[in-house]
Amino acid sequence: METTSNKIPLYAKTALIFISMFAFVYTLYIGQQIIIPLVYATIIAILLNPVVNFLTRHKFNRFIAIILSVILAIAIVAGILAVLISQGDNFMSSAPEMQEKFTATFSQFVNWVSNQMGVEPEKVNQWISDTRSEQLNNLEVKENIARFGHILMTTVLLPVYMVMLLYYKPLLLEFVHRVFRSENQDLVKEVLTNTKKIIQSYLIGLFIEMFIVGVLNAVGLLIIGIKYAVLLGLIGALLNIIPYLGAIIATSIFMLIALLTESPIYMLYVLLMYLFIQFIDNNFLLPKIVASRVKINALVSIIVVLLGAAVWGVPGMFLAIPLTAIIKVIFDHVEPLKPWGFLLGDTMPKAISIKKISFRKKTKAPAKGD
Repeated sequence: METTSNKIPLYAKTALIFISMFAFVYTLYIGQQIIIPLVYATIIAILLNPVVNFLTRHKFNRFIAIILSVILAIAIVAGILAVLISQGDNFMSSAPEMQEKFTATFSQFVNWVSNQMGVEPEKVNQWISDTRSEQLNNLEVKENIARFGHILMTTVLLPVYMVMLLYYKPLLLEFVHRVFRSENQDLVKEVLTNTKKIIQSYLIGLFIEMFIVGVLNAVGLLIIGIKYAVLLGLIGALLNIIPYLGAIIATSIFMLIALLTESPIYMLYVLLMYLFIQFIDNNFLLPKIVASRVKINALVSIIVVLLGAAVWGVPGMFLAIPLTAIIKVIFDHVEPLKPWGFLLGDTMPKAISIKKISFRKKTKAPAKGD
């Protein structure tokens, strides 16, 4: 009796994969107001879990330990925001002076471009004015109100999510174990354990690197003589969380502030300073503190950061690397997905020597007497 094959053709399988990916990404996009706070809360809850365990080992009630841990996290974030706000007040007080200098510098730049390209300065200014008016018209009041409401809702929901996730952690873990078959329990436990370790070690290493880079930024700017060195150092440290792109943005901000507060030569000083700090960060801090915990290659890092920005905006840029690290852990422990985990990693394969293969058909030796 003949049996029919139930295998799905390659073209149908490829189409199903792309449709599933599109549906998944679209779901992430339209549900970002719910998903982003939940993802942030999950990552922070994983980071706070050792603190909760420490307090419970010292005879604290578990719910009280969770509340104290969340309050500690809020206090740290509030302290950073307080420093930023206090430094930002000084920065805003000199904003009119910097705006005046920026206008004068920009006019000189427009004149230079006009002379080089043979275009009248009035046309360049008119084009800039029209573009600025168009962009301002696109910033509707309703969108700004909705954005502010979203930020306020996220601020309120994030601590609530953190408390609930830490409190119901046993329930969630038991659910994950019950979803999979009994023969896969050891693998599930290993994946969950490694995911927790990677997220905790990655975030701790990232905060250590961020602190060191922020101190180096502030000290370097103080030595050069740039104003608002502490504020710029903090901004540079926060932007450094975004791989590769954050360094470019921070350098541009530093050079612009140097131009507006000092003179053009200070832009060169700032550029040289930041290149030196990035050399230390990329060759000493990043490999020893952060990259040793998350084995993701540079190409994948840039791609996932851009994808995160396209789907979730700025929050997606910060979440891209931790989520990719979790995905890599899962890939590395599932046999059919191990090649994809290898692709995400930074382990370079050894050179493979390909033997020359002859495709010529072997011909029989002629028989004697032929």
